[in-house]
Amino acid sequence: MKKIVSICLILCLVFTAAACSAAGTPEKAAASAIPSDTVVQQPLPDTESESSPAEAPASDAAPASDAAPASDAAAPAADDSLKYIQDKGEIIMGLDDAFPPMGYRDEKNEIVGFDVDMANEVAKRLNVKLKLQPIDWNAKDLELSSKNIDVIWNGFTILEDRKKTTLFSTPYMNNEQILIVKADSPAADRSFFKGKKIGIQAGSSAQAAVEGDAEFNASIGEKVDFKDNVTALMDLEAGRVDAVAMDSIVANYNVTKQAGKFKVLADALSTEEFGIGFRLEDKSFCDAVNNALADMKADGTSKTISEKWFGKDVTK
Repeated sequence: MKKIVSICLILCLVFTAAACSAAGTPEKAAASAIPSDTVVQQPLPDTESESSPAEAPASDAAPASDAAPASDAAAPAADDSLKYIQDKGEIIMGLDDAFPPMGYRDEKNEIVGFDVDMANEVAKRLNVKLKLQPIDWNAKDLELSSKNIDVIWNGFTILEDRKKTTLFSTPYMNNEQILIVKADSPAADRSFFKGKKIGIQAGSSAQAAVEGDAEFNASIGEKVDFKDNVTALMDLEAGRVDAVAMDSIVANYNVTKQAGKFKVLADALSTEEFGIGFRLEDKSFCDAVNNALADMKADGTSKTISEKWFGKDVTK
């Protein structure tokens, strides 16, 4: 009987030891009680007292001295426009070659004119050559911005709208926009042209002057666009238009050169000033040209050129 009891005690001890080994610590016992497909949520860190693991510690940030100053990032590009002209050794002058007496072709088909003589003198004083580049006047802004030309210089009127895209020199001449008609026309002022045809060079300041007078603009029967004033005057002479709106400088020149064909109405559409057009960023180049023009005025050169073309000094 004792033998049987001893065996039973031994078996109880063995089973007890095995159970303790399987359970382990209390934590292991608790884990063994959770099914294997259950996700255990870990406690979140205290966000007010602990940094998020995803955030880089402050010590890892780049030193402040390595960052580019804001003022450097916003600094404008250097103006090397004058150097650009000097390095290539020429000024490319964009002009309408049918705009006498400012710029046009003579009987030898050479481009001559008041603005051409003025530009040649400025180029000489800047120690560069002048290259003449005839352009479509309606595309002058694109020609300038694309650097096909360096300046627009050909009786170019200074207008507020143009200042948004063009840097202007100081004004060098006064001008008016007028209406020119055939010499035998009964027209005395703009009221005559109600329902009539008016010729205008496309993209010109004459176009702006006509459209700027709302009452007159609305009264016109038809506005006919022309590439240049010479062609417009040919149509006027042929009776295909009743008047041409244009610069008084050009109109008076044609009245003088073609005596008995045309007359200019005293009823001016607008008064204005001529200037030289540059790219907005070309300030150093513009300043150099302004200085040359001032020197020409002071030493009498511009007066001499003006008297050659107009018989008097019309420069400012």
